[in-house]
Amino acid sequence: MDAPASTAPPLPASPPPDSAAARASDAEHVAPDAAPDIAHDIAELRAAGTIPEHVAIIMDGNGRWAQERGQHRVFGHHEGVVSVRIVTEAAVEVGIRHLTLYTFSVENWQRPPEEVEGLMRLLVQTVERERETLLRNHVRLAILGDVDAMPADCREALQRLMAETAHFERMTLHLALSYSGRWEIARAARQIATDVAEGRLSPDDVDEAAFAARLPSAGLPDPDLLIRTGGDFRISNFLLWGIAYTEIHVTAGLWPDFRRAELLDALRDFQRRERRFGRVPAPPSTPASAPVKAPGGAASAQ
Repeated sequence: MDAPASTAPPLPASPPPDSAAARASDAEHVAPDAAPDIAHDIAELRAAGTIPEHVAIIMDGNGRWAQERGQHRVFGHHEGVVSVRIVTEAAVEVGIRHLTLYTFSVENWQRPPEEVEGLMRLLVQTVERERETLLRNHVRLAILGDVDAMPADCREALQRLMAETAHFERMTLHLALSYSGRWEIARAARQIATDVAEGRLSPDDVDEAAFAARLPSAGLPDPDLLIRTGGDFRISNFLLWGIAYTEIHVTAGLWPDFRRAELLDALRDFQRRERRFGRVPAPPSTPASAPVKAPGGAASAQ
């Protein structure tokens, strides 16, 4: 993830969710994506091949995007929210069933206090502001991570919206908050140890399925595609158990510049992959009419 800046301009004030400034920012960034041929692009993508059921995204580069413009890092996170909205709506349009966004890692608590405070404030604002987007698109909100570590106002805002969207089935938006892959695995290991110690589970029954069932992400399909923005080739402690056979797409662009077109490009890249899951691909079948060489070199009819 981005390295903390050594010096930065003063922390920008967050515009109220329904302010004119907020609406102007939305219009500025959403309009270019509302191209008239987008429906054609999506139809073409659906016809071209498989749409991944679960897409996970490491949204990297918000801070760098802001610093390149001489702004405070939190400014980049505000711009990143616009990308979240556009990508979420595009995922719904394409037919993705699960979208998991690496929103705030366990390691992110170590960032400068003013940045963490700004991120928590932005999270509450975003939940309130994007409520209509989720309701309009019939998207269910789910949280993956140590929610108890979040400030009370964040927890309450998230829990309200999760309850309000719980009945939606078109797509589930999973926000990984105060999350890390090692935290998830350690938590499942502790649960396994407890269940064995208390006689609910035999050591002989500890297998992949038993372990996966005790993960906080249990029930969530393994990601088919992992997208990382920002150009770094690493997975940053994200969904370590689930990405064993996930296809990975890394883009050099930073997250605030990742919009609908970039998502469609990543999906096209996914459709070009041959997913073997450790198996050898089946050889092409021999046409029935092709001659087969018999022992000694003579051709015989199949």
